[in-house]
Amino acid sequence: MIIWLNLNVAKLQKKSLADREEIHQILSRFWGHKEFRPLQEEIILSVLSGKDTLALMPTGGGKSITFQVSAMAMEGICIVITPLIALMKDQVDKLHQRKIKAIAIHSGMTGYEIDVALNNCVYGDFKFLYMSPERIATQLFSTRVRDMNVNLLAVDEAHCISQWGYDFRPSYLEIGALREILEDVPVLGLTATATPEVCEDIQERLSFSQKNLMQKSFNRENLDYLVVHTEDKMRELIRLAHELKGCGIVYVRSRKKCQELAKLLMENKISANYYHAGLKQGLRNERQQQWSGNQFRVMVATNAFGMGIDKPDVRFVIHMDLPDGPEAYFQEAGRAGRDEEHSRAILLYGPADKPRAEQRIATNFPGIPIVREVYKALCNYLQIPHGSGRGQQYDFEFGEFLHRYRFSAMVAHSSLQILAREGYLVLTEAFHNPSRIKFRVERDGLYSFQVKHGDFDGFIKLLLRSYSGLFSQFVRIDESLLARRSGLPLPKVYSYLKALSTRHIIHYIPRKEIPVLTFLEERLDDKNLMISPERYNFRKERYEKRIGEILRYASSETICRNQFLLSYFGQLDTPRCGRCDVCRKGETLQPGSDEFKALLETLAARLGEGPMVLDELLESTGIEARKALRVIEWLVEQGRVIREKDLTLRWKG
Repeated sequence: MIIWLNLNVAKLQKKSLADREEIHQILSRFWGHKEFRPLQEEIILSVLSGKDTLALMPTGGGKSITFQVSAMAMEGICIVITPLIALMKDQVDKLHQRKIKAIAIHSGMTGYEIDVALNNCVYGDFKFLYMSPERIATQLFSTRVRDMNVNLLAVDEAHCISQWGYDFRPSYLEIGALREILEDVPVLGLTATATPEVCEDIQERLSFSQKNLMQKSFNRENLDYLVVHTEDKMRELIRLAHELKGCGIVYVRSRKKCQELAKLLMENKISANYYHAGLKQGLRNERQQQWSGNQFRVMVATNAFGMGIDKPDVRFVIHMDLPDGPEAYFQEAGRAGRDEEHSRAILLYGPADKPRAEQRIATNFPGIPIVREVYKALCNYLQIPHGSGRGQQYDFEFGEFLHRYRFSAMVAHSSLQILAREGYLVLTEAFHNPSRIKFRVERDGLYSFQVKHGDFDGFIKLLLRSYSGLFSQFVRIDESLLARRSGLPLPKVYSYLKALSTRHIIHYIPRKEIPVLTFLEERLDDKNLMISPERYNFRKERYEKRIGEILRYASSETICRNQFLLSYFGQLDTPRCGRCDVCRKGETLQPGSDEFKALLETLAARLGEGPMVLDELLESTGIEARKALRVIEWLVEQGRVIREKDLTLRWKG
C-alpha cells in the first residue's frame, strides 16, 4: 500500500511539473511574458488538476490570463460567461491578434449568426466561446453545447450570481443548469470585488464540488488612499491636477459634468478630455487611445470608462462624487498604479455629498407602482402585444423613449434595472456592432454567379482579397476600407453589398450602435407584473448598506483608509498603512514617550472593561482621535488588542 501511494504521489508530482512547464511555454509563446503575476500560476494549476476554483483578484491582477492559459493547455473549447459585450469584443480581438481562434455570442446578433457561431464551436477548432449569460437558457445553445468538447467553464464577474453581491443578475443563475450538462467540466469563477459572504455564495451557486477560494491580497502597498474634505471641489481638483505628476482619471457621475470639468481643466492649462457612454464608439476609442498614448494627461469620465484600461502608469484616480459603495470605489481607484509605482486614489468629500447619496437611494428604488408604469410604457413603445415578446430583441432608443413618455432618465433607468433583476428583460449597453457578411453560396456557386454577372466580379474579388473565412462564418467588414481599396464612392460600396444580399449571394448585416433590449419573458398586463416586495426590499437594504459604508469611509477621520477597505473585504488585522490622510495625522506620537505611555494606560483600562467600537472608546476617554489611533495600532501590532470584522476593539492583554 505504501509503495502504491508513493507511486501515485510521484505521478502527480511529475504531472504537476509537466503542467507547469507547458503553461510557462504558452505564456511565453502567446503573451510574450516570462513569468506569471502573483497567484496566476497557482490558479491555473488548480484548474488543470480538475478542481472547481474561485479566483478573487483585484482589478489589474490579470484574471483573463488564468482561464486563457488554462484552456490553451487542454484539448477543446473554453466557454467564457461575461455580462459585458464590450469586454467580449475586446478580449476576442486580442486573442485574434495572438492567432488564437475565439468567437463571441451576444445580444445584437441575428439568430442565423448565432447558429453559424455555435456550429463553428462544435465542428471548428475554436478555443474560446464568449457569451452573455442570458444566452445559456436558449434552446439552441443548450442543444448545441452538448456536442462541444468543453474543457473549462470560466465565469467572469462571478459576483453577479450572488444576491448578496452589488451587481446581481438573474441570468447568471442559469449557469447551474449548464453545470448539470457539463458535469465533468471544471469551473473557474473570477471576480475583483467580493466580500467573504459573497465568496461563499458564489461557490454554492456554482455547485463547487468542494470549496476552493484562491485569493490575492487586496493590499496595494504602492497606492495611497486619501479623502480630502472640501467645500470647493472644483478648486481642489485644479490644485491636485497641478500638484500631482503623471496622468490620471477623474470620475464623475454625470455626462454633463464630464464635459464641464474637462473644459475647466483645459482652461487652467491642464491637458484633459472626457469620456462617457453617450459618445459614439469611434470617438470613445479615439480618446482612450489618445490618453493611453499620453496625448493628454487627464481623462474625466463616468464609470463607463473602465473596461479594457491597460495603462499601467496611471498616477492618480480622483473621485469627484461618492461611488455606490466600497466595491465600486475599490475597483475604480484600483486603476491607479498597476505598474507598482507610487500612486494615489483621492476621494473629494463635501457637505452636499451625504444628502445626495441618500437621495440616490430613493432614485434607484422608485417604488413598485412606478416600475409597473415604466414597464407598460416600454411595451407600448416597442409595440409588443400581450403574450408576445419572449426571446425577442429590440433596438432601444432610450432618449426617444424618455421624450415620448416624459419619464425622468434616472427613474426610468432604475426601473429597467429592477425589471432586469427580476428576470423580465436584459438591457445591454450601447456598443459598436460593425457590419458583418458571410457568403450564402459555396465557392462553385459563387464562381458561376461571377461569370454570369461580370459587373459584380471585381467587387466580389475585393471581398475575397480583403477578408478570410467568409464561407464559414460571419466576418466583420469596414465599408470605408473597401471604398478606399476599390476607389469606389462609399454609397456605391453600400449598393453592391445590398444588391448581393438581395440576390442571396451574401448575408449582409449593416453596422449599428444602439442599446439592445431583450425580453426574457412574454409581455404581461402591468397589473400582473410580479415584482417581489421581499426581493425589492432586500436589494434596497443592501444598497443602503453599501451607501452607508462609503459614507462612513468618506466621513471618518479616525480609521486608516486602507484598513477600512481591507476589512470590508474580509482582510482583518492588517496594520495601519501609514500613508493615508488619517495615518499621517498621527505620525508624531512615538512609542516609549511619556505621552504615549499615559495614553496607553488610559486606553488599556477602558478596553479592559469590555469590547468597544472606536468612536465609543474616543468618546468615553476624551483622547484626541489621531493620538488614540496611533496607540491602538501599536497595541494591535503587539497582539494586545484584537480588531474584529466590524472594527470592534477587544482587549487581549
